[in-house]
Amino acid sequence: MASGNRYVQLGLIAAVQVLAMAMWFSASAVVPALREAWRISDVQAVWLTASVQVGFVAGAVVSAAFNLPDRFPPQRVAACSALGAAAATAAVPLFADGFGPAVLCRLCAGFFLAGVYPVGMKLMASWFGAAGRGFALGVLIGALTVGSALPHLIKGLDGLPWQGVLITAAVIGVGAAVLAAAFVRPGPHLSRGGASHRPRYALEMFRERGPRLANLGYFGHMWELYALWTWLPSFVAASTGSGEATVGLVSFAAIGVAGVVGCLLGGWAADRFGRAPAAGAALVVSGACCLLSPLVFGASWPLLLVLLAIWGAAVIADSGVFSTALSEVADSRYIGTALTAQTAIGFLLTVVTINLVPVLSELVGWRFAFLVLAPGPILGALAMRALGRRAEPAS
Repeated sequence: MASGNRYVQLGLIAAVQVLAMAMWFSASAVVPALREAWRISDVQAVWLTASVQVGFVAGAVVSAAFNLPDRFPPQRVAACSALGAAAATAAVPLFADGFGPAVLCRLCAGFFLAGVYPVGMKLMASWFGAAGRGFALGVLIGALTVGSALPHLIKGLDGLPWQGVLITAAVIGVGAAVLAAAFVRPGPHLSRGGASHRPRYALEMFRERGPRLANLGYFGHMWELYALWTWLPSFVAASTGSGEATVGLVSFAAIGVAGVVGCLLGGWAADRFGRAPAAGAALVVSGACCLLSPLVFGASWPLLLVLLAIWGAAVIADSGVFSTALSEVADSRYIGTALTAQTAIGFLLTVVTINLVPVLSELVGWRFAFLVLAPGPILGALAMRALGRRAEPAS
């Protein structure tokens, strides 16, 4: 295998993301079964997903504080992290006997996944210069999207018991570790000077206008993204009254299939039209879908599926664009730290909205629950408009 070829590495790094991120929503995909098995409440069900976000934030803070992806071979960091996440995921069906131990395991899974996703972005950026980096990171985020949606597909197609879904996700995660350790390598754009220990850079980057605006746009994007991914199955079930298998397949189509299309379009648009215009357009479309969601609730299947497809594509299309923009304006010696800090803060915001959506659904119903997500893409679009006034990197 010509492992030095950047397109081979593009495929390998994307494959690692697909396999590793299958563990992220593995518990969320089986929440109905866990409710029955453990008699957990709606609030507890929320924390089966939110705990992964909290764990991810904690892992990202530790990684950024010690500059791990900049001081150690990033492919090894990713491999060890994927293996740790797999062990934590398998521990739920093997050892957890209730809500408390399960949440602890999910916290650990999120902690280790912080060493896979941001590190994957650094590896991808190391293989592509400014001309193709937008598309490459779009592919990476598309891989993350497919991986995040995989548990819904596993559950929808095979009808596995909840233990089987989690074990399958853990085995897939081990595959990610093997792939990263054996075949993934950093590229020529990786800073070779060696980064000194500089934990303050995670905050210092906010003093500069470029990194600050790129981060603000990303935070608006994250306000919406994971809450939509988490609660889309509940929205579809309430809207259509469909069974678990149908809801799982529809959710996979909206999150995974449409999401991949959105990531590829977003990456292409970022290279063709510029980072800020591409991200701003995606934010406007996804924000409009938030505002339109009450109108399609309870509507016919064709209308609902069209909106979900557009929303699923737009909500993730800009994710790689923000990473691309930050990788180009941050200190090249600390790109890994900058990307890790960006994701840490962004995922901390997701904890807020993941908890807000079901609270709103209790008050006003699922028809209006997603309206709380609209301020994120609106504010993010404003940040992108401001960033667009800066000169784009030369291609």
